[in-house]
Amino acid sequence: MSFHALEAEITALSDAYERALAENDLVALDQFFFDGPETVRYGVGENLYGTEEIAAFRRARKGGSPPRTMLRRVVTVLGEDAAVVSLEFQRTGSSKIGRQMQTWFRSPQGWKIIAAHVSLMVEHSETNRPAL
Repeated sequence: MSFHALEAEITALSDAYERALAENDLVALDQFFFDGPETVRYGVGENLYGTEEIAAFRRARKGGSPPRTMLRRVVTVLGEDAAVVSLEFQRTGSSKIGRQMQTWFRSPQGWKIIAAHVSLMVEHSETNRPAL
């Protein structure tokens, strides 16, 4: 499979993940993550190790993830069986920019997230931002 085809496949999975997140579809969200203790999700306010902790966090969060708009996404294909999705977003009603990175790999059960990190940027950078 070509890198372009893999990129399209991972982009479609990322879109499906974003829909499930917006709809607070807990079953779908659980299914995106690899089922094992080595799966990690660092959130804005929590560090979660293993799919049981990730699922428990989602069920304890009232109302699901705050609504957000995707600003930018980069899909980096690392090979036939691995990719990283880097996503920039903005939560509705907030001026802060959020970032999400997910490491996807092709498991025997299909493409799964094995590591994820979500963070919100500080209001002002510690350095001057380089011109694009």
